[in-house]
Amino acid sequence: MTYDVCIAVNYYAPYVSGLTETARIVAEGLAARGWKVAVVATRHDPQLPLRESLNGVDVHRCPVIASIGRGLVSPSFARTVRRLSRRSRVLHLHLPMLEAGLITGPRLKIPVVSTYHIDLWLPPGAVARAATAAVSVSSAVTVRRSAAVVVNSDDQAEHSRMWPRLRNARRFAIAAPCLDRRGGSAVYRQTPGPHIGFLGRIVPDKGLPYLLSAFSGIDDPDARLLVGGDYVNVAGGSVIEEIREAARKDPRISILGLLRGQEIADFYASIDVFALPSIAESFGIAQAEAMMCGVPSVTTDLPGGRYPVVATGMGAVVPPRDPVALREALLETLGWDAAVRKDGAERARNLFGLESCLDRYAAVLKEVQA
Repeated sequence: MTYDVCIAVNYYAPYVSGLTETARIVAEGLAARGWKVAVVATRHDPQLPLRESLNGVDVHRCPVIASIGRGLVSPSFARTVRRLSRRSRVLHLHLPMLEAGLITGPRLKIPVVSTYHIDLWLPPGAVARAATAAVSVSSAVTVRRSAAVVVNSDDQAEHSRMWPRLRNARRFAIAAPCLDRRGGSAVYRQTPGPHIGFLGRIVPDKGLPYLLSAFSGIDDPDARLLVGGDYVNVAGGSVIEEIREAARKDPRISILGLLRGQEIADFYASIDVFALPSIAESFGIAQAEAMMCGVPSVTTDLPGGRYPVVATGMGAVVPPRDPVALREALLETLGWDAAVRKDGAERARNLFGLESCLDRYAAVLKEVQA
């Protein structure tokens, strides 16, 4: 089998994160357009098959022998990427990736397109500092050897540690492709009061303790905080116990767990405002999809993470780690009328909609082959 594109990513479906969802949506979107697509990933769950076809994509998973925090040790990963790339017209890497420099170090005979999602963020510590430094070197090597580099936004790129490399790269700003989740039912709505929602991995970098603190200062007994997202299969550990403790003390908080498909649409239909209190973020697919459904987002003032709100005006931006500012912005945004939400949703769909973003990805991948 020969492929139009080989996509390399450390984690792939059924794992869920913004990075892996971007890789999956691009892979499946191109396959639906008739491209022959291979994905090489690590087998993060030993129960998953080493090889399968998912929605028209040939997925090749490489065995994992150990894990270090979020990192997975898979000796065959780089070798498998290089082997599959020799049967492909273009290699598409999703960074940050420790193995990327090894993959692109020995010169490949096909063009490489790299999507640089975010600077690696790990909780403080000596091991984290060493891992971050190693990944940064690997990413710099790969960016330099890429025929094109995709970033979620120029805002993200210009404030990245990788900017000295990205600045001179053949760079394309393409938002992570987002699905139109309109049409859900408000099945998670519990009262007539305001409903605030978070959807994402329940991990330290999402800043959820600041959202819990912000919500605790809202006195309305009918107010609700709906927290959706995976906390079981998350690399690097979860903060679910802190969420559970808050929910035990305040029954207005509901933990929904991992949502998929129609459940995500129902979640957006159930909330009045989306909260993304991250302390590390590069875009936030869930917030963009909420906006596309007419739900404004309150997010933190982080390069890239703030871009969806700044670009559309569909929400508010607050300082990271500031629950008072977060609460005030949530309360203000809850008062937006339907006309303002409708206009913002249209702007969000135009910027972040699946087909327009796929068009741009396909154009870049084709262009480097010429």
